[in-house]
Amino acid sequence: MTAGHGTAPPATDRATAAPAPRPAGPPLPYRVTGRSPGPPGTATFVLEPAGRPLPAFVPGQFAMVYAFGTGDVPLSVSGLDGGRLTHTVRAVGAVSGALQRVRPGDTVGVRGPFGTGWDLPAAAGHDLLVLAGGIGLAPLRPLVRQALAGPGRYGRLSVLIGARTPGDLLYARETEEWRAAGARVLVTVDRPDDAWTGEVGVVTTLLDRVAFSPARATAFVCGPEVMIRACARDLVRRGLPADRVRVSLERTMHCGTGHCGHCQLGPVLLCRSGPVLPWSRVRPLLAVREL
Repeated sequence: MTAGHGTAPPATDRATAAPAPRPAGPPLPYRVTGRSPGPPGTATFVLEPAGRPLPAFVPGQFAMVYAFGTGDVPLSVSGLDGGRLTHTVRAVGAVSGALQRVRPGDTVGVRGPFGTGWDLPAAAGHDLLVLAGGIGLAPLRPLVRQALAGPGRYGRLSVLIGARTPGDLLYARETEEWRAAGARVLVTVDRPDDAWTGEVGVVTTLLDRVAFSPARATAFVCGPEVMIRACARDLVRRGLPADRVRVSLERTMHCGTGHCGHCQLGPVLLCRSGPVLPWSRVRPLLAVREL
């Protein structure tokens, strides 16, 4: 998720999900306790509260993370471990660039939790399909971890990952651990290099290689909007009900509390009723042409 500076007015929020609580007060200080570099311009950092912790997050929610002296951006949580938060950030502007450069011992500010989660417990007994494009794997990572931590609670777990190039793949070592833990993990890239021996193409081409029961399956999708549209379309064509295809949308966000209207999508304010929504709710909104 990224932040921006649009001028859209606030709208009445009529999304089917109940609005998330609005965290009040200033950002709380969190100390950087770990950092690992990722693909070029990307890093994953771990935060621990330097004082009072924020309320517990769930997979799919996001925080407003402050680089003091620069500004704040919304970042989905890419890992949850007790009171610790993990975020994966790609430098695309001044604030995300400052956060991508943090080092252990630095302090950032955090507000949250904001938005809706993936609601994995509601998919108990179902086959799980996780489809990620690029950095969209970050908000799906805690969902995969949660599913693997509950063996027997869910059916087959398939994780389909797409990236632009092999060098853009996130969590390469960890995805191997997911395979070892019983998940079916398939990876494809758009632009292979000379050393790449895996699949080439878009994520939807991997669907033919996974088995799932449409009557008892739930899908979780995050990535570029064009990828979300294509994946949701193909999943529905294969018999998966649109209300069991859950997507995480990205829009420009500023306040995180539904006041500024930057993240408006038709009648929905994504910072409150999103970012995770069922495709049955999203599909008609994305079908409206912008003027």
